[in-house]
Amino acid sequence: MRLVTAAEMGRLDARATEEYGIPSLILMENAGIQVAREVSRLLAGNIDGKRVLILCGKGNNGGDGFVAARHLINNGAEVILFLLASERDIKGDALTNLTIYQRMGGKVYSFQDPKDLNALRLALLSASVVVDAIYGTGFRGDVPELIAKAMTMINESDLPVLAVDLPSGLEADTGKIPSACLQAKVTVTLGLPKVGLVVEPGASAAGEVVVVDISIPGEMIANTRISRALLTGELCRNWLKRRPAMAHKGHFGHLLFAGGQTGMAGAAVLAVSGALRSGVGLVTAAVPESIYPLVVPQVPEAMTWPLPAVDGALTGDSLREKDCSPFSAAVIGPGMGRRPESADFLLALLEAMKGPVVLDADALFAMAGHIELLAAAQGPVILTPHPGEMARLTGLSTAEVEKDRLEVATRYAKEWGCVMVLKGSRTVIATPEGGLYINSTGNPGMATGGSGDVLAGVIGALAAQGVDAVHAAALGVYVHGLAGDLAARRYGQGAMKAGDIVDFLPEGWTQLDQAAMNLDGKQVAL
Repeated sequence: MRLVTAAEMGRLDARATEEYGIPSLILMENAGIQVAREVSRLLAGNIDGKRVLILCGKGNNGGDGFVAARHLINNGAEVILFLLASERDIKGDALTNLTIYQRMGGKVYSFQDPKDLNALRLALLSASVVVDAIYGTGFRGDVPELIAKAMTMINESDLPVLAVDLPSGLEADTGKIPSACLQAKVTVTLGLPKVGLVVEPGASAAGEVVVVDISIPGEMIANTRISRALLTGELCRNWLKRRPAMAHKGHFGHLLFAGGQTGMAGAAVLAVSGALRSGVGLVTAAVPESIYPLVVPQVPEAMTWPLPAVDGALTGDSLREKDCSPFSAAVIGPGMGRRPESADFLLALLEAMKGPVVLDADALFAMAGHIELLAAAQGPVILTPHPGEMARLTGLSTAEVEKDRLEVATRYAKEWGCVMVLKGSRTVIATPEGGLYINSTGNPGMATGGSGDVLAGVIGALAAQGVDAVHAAALGVYVHGLAGDLAARRYGQGAMKAGDIVDFLPEGWTQLDQAAMNLDGKQVAL
């Protein structure tokens, strides 16, 4: 599902009018009709006699609210409409629809003075639902104090809020909430979803996001270059590789895992286990001799390279006389350690590998201050930092990374020529070309030691099978999050551990692949 900024959506609206001759008044009419329908759905189809409180601003978002108001009246609802602006400030299509609403007998209550808070408080006592049509995609900055007080009152009322396009107080392009914001149960977003609806804290404020058609031509949308997308099962399913009936293990790649040290054998086990549950044909675990006896019993399906190490950690000499040419991809870093020699080991492996490389955990630590190491890579590089690791790599603070996750990931993916997986709530995958994917799966229960090791193994397995680096990263993130959601459903978020994510990867892959082969080889939907 593609995601747009406010400017991109504005251009699509304008083109619909200028190139296809669809009047902007029709677009507003369709938006209001869809909002009215979703109000009815929210009230289980029973709106006759129900009181609907609608708050309208002065712009087109308010205009959508005026349209919704008259359609709700026509369907038997009682509408209480507050205008959070002066009527003389209403212009264009919004004014046309306000005039129609008033000629139908619809009442407008002014909300411009602190004393109007009492009227709003009384309206909330009798309303069944609140429609938020205050601010649209053009909102930036702080909410005025009086409107902020109204928002607080509404949020504390526990009434369901239906937001038009996006919750008021939320910035459409960033998901930021600079001051006050309405907390929606449902957000009816028009045409295409906005970026701010799928990243935190915007995603939490938006509730259920319903994307509705307002008659913008699908052909125009399809032919418009939009560089951001939300990772969904429908999208990710396109990147799955079907397994030929006559296949053997050599068809599905050979992944090299390199990492682990004394005291960190579990990181190696989790990464290799994630890979083995993600379709790769062969895995070789290159680990220090000191932990070799601990790793082998836990992942008997993997081959192993016991490597010489110094004080239990890998060094630049650990790979001497080892041939990396058989490997189609590599995962480097989980549990590798943070000794100065780790950078030498990373460099040696980057120079030896010809295929894609996933750099995670301690490999990212070794890279900090040494980004030039990336130049040694002969194939695509996928970096998988959490915000703290990203801060160390870039010289930013963790707070600065978290404040502008999309911008930071996009900037450094382009600057360093790599695929960037910036982990966290709504993990972001940025491409060297400036593309961006935002994940829709996962939960706070996955914030547990070893979860990232599993993800590195999953992504590496996909890259080893020939999935291109961008799609391997995006698909791996999606299924890893889906497995985490399944584990949380079984154990609860507080009781989850990283191994549970591994255990639920098979069900995650099964859910993603909603096609099965019947006896005559035709694909049928399950």
